[in-house]
Amino acid sequence: MRLISPPPMRLLGIVALAALASVVAVSQAPAQARPLPPELPTTWVKPPGDELEHTAAGFAKVLCSAIFITGRDLRTSAAEDGYFVSSMEERRQVTDTVVNRATQTVKVKLPNGVWRSARRFGDQGCVTLPRGKDSVEFRPERVVSRLNPTKTPWPMGDIVAKEPLPKEIDAAKLAAAVDSAFSPAEGLTAAFVVVYQGKIIAERYQQGLDYTTRLPGWSMGKSVTASMMGRLLNEKVYDLWQPAPIAEWQKGGDGDIRKTIRIADIFRMSSGLRFIAPQDPGFDRKNGYPDHLYVYTGAIDGQQYAITRPPQWPPNTVGRYRNTDPLTLAYLVRQAAIAKHEDPLQFPQKLLFDKIGVSRMTLETDPYGHFLGQGYELAPGRDWARLGMLYLQDGVWNGERLLPAGFVDFVRTPAPAWDQPRYGGMFWLNRVRSFPVPEDAFYMSGVGGQSTIIIPTHDLVVVRLGHYKGAGVGGRALNRSLALLMEAIPQVRPAWQPPANAK
Repeated sequence: MRLISPPPMRLLGIVALAALASVVAVSQAPAQARPLPPELPTTWVKPPGDELEHTAAGFAKVLCSAIFITGRDLRTSAAEDGYFVSSMEERRQVTDTVVNRATQTVKVKLPNGVWRSARRFGDQGCVTLPRGKDSVEFRPERVVSRLNPTKTPWPMGDIVAKEPLPKEIDAAKLAAAVDSAFSPAEGLTAAFVVVYQGKIIAERYQQGLDYTTRLPGWSMGKSVTASMMGRLLNEKVYDLWQPAPIAEWQKGGDGDIRKTIRIADIFRMSSGLRFIAPQDPGFDRKNGYPDHLYVYTGAIDGQQYAITRPPQWPPNTVGRYRNTDPLTLAYLVRQAAIAKHEDPLQFPQKLLFDKIGVSRMTLETDPYGHFLGQGYELAPGRDWARLGMLYLQDGVWNGERLLPAGFVDFVRTPAPAWDQPRYGGMFWLNRVRSFPVPEDAFYMSGVGGQSTIIIPTHDLVVVRLGHYKGAGVGGRALNRSLALLMEAIPQVRPAWQPPANAK
């Protein structure tokens, strides 16, 4: 007998959602056109465990975050959120779903009788639990902020002054741009925020949501992790061009090429570590469950898994979009916190978020309390906009330099190991015109249609967040909206060009 109080919400047979179309995530990383260097003599070992169990665990986590952090209902979140870690076809194999509000736990059952679960642990968000476990291997901590957003003006707080639009802005086209971001409704846009010269000039949310609603950013979290590393670079804890100080690499034998991987190479997704991802050219799921998903769903120490991968190519020779690199940066952030005798779970708030008014960012962890900064984070649209503003302002906030001089130029310079100029340093680049905005724009991007776009020529930051099911329609709506914004808001800065030869 199970006694669950209050009575659990239940979703019997996700098969009831079988009529819903499955969304296939479109890879952001192009196939390599240039000849690849010879691979190093290492082999890939596929992640252990049952693949369907992994996807079920991922599904439980998506539901947990949607229900207990964003505030969505079970049926809607099951239909619309997070197909990246569990497709609709995989969800249809779940026979029972139980939501326990007392413990903030979501459990899903597979046909073989196995249950997989995720549970919220306060400010560490929802955590995917190992099979058979009901708790985690760390002590959850309350994240304390010195911010008082409800009584503080924007951008450090919630109070937005009601001011007329600047005269140079076409109000009708701005309004049309906002309407376009939410049209049609099938695009499932959840939040849209436009910041011009540091002020919010347009903002809208899906019905039932507002500026305090924490929404998943998915891989926009990579840029958050990069920003924490940027703070540490500014404090001289690390140097961008040094070999990454990871003991497992530096203590390796003379033949371990990982000791030559620079921090810059990790930023650029060019470490060369062997880590299989669905967007890899020639990827075949029949060969095994990809590492790229396993660090989300495997209920493992994700950072340790990343830093122990063998090398596939020499560093800075091949650019590949793989979760191993942002997890390695997150590991370095944690090591810095430990060296400073800081609580790693509270460190991001003190290091970065309190500096720029970010008061509602939830960074989720693995069962060991290590941040999964490659894509498990939730925040309101305004907090994403604040992060974009930090980069628009060249890493300076209220007169204080938070990111080192030259760092913003580094992250928006095309990574030399990539085949096309579409990736920089944990930021995507618009050099191939993914968006109808100037090509020197750069952006945070998360699967399912999450974007924070920095447009320096127009002194503009645009945030669009949405639910995964609407990604395709929502992406087209965003492009129409951006085109209208370019007509509504004049260019105020000259275009920026990257240096001719990057290191």
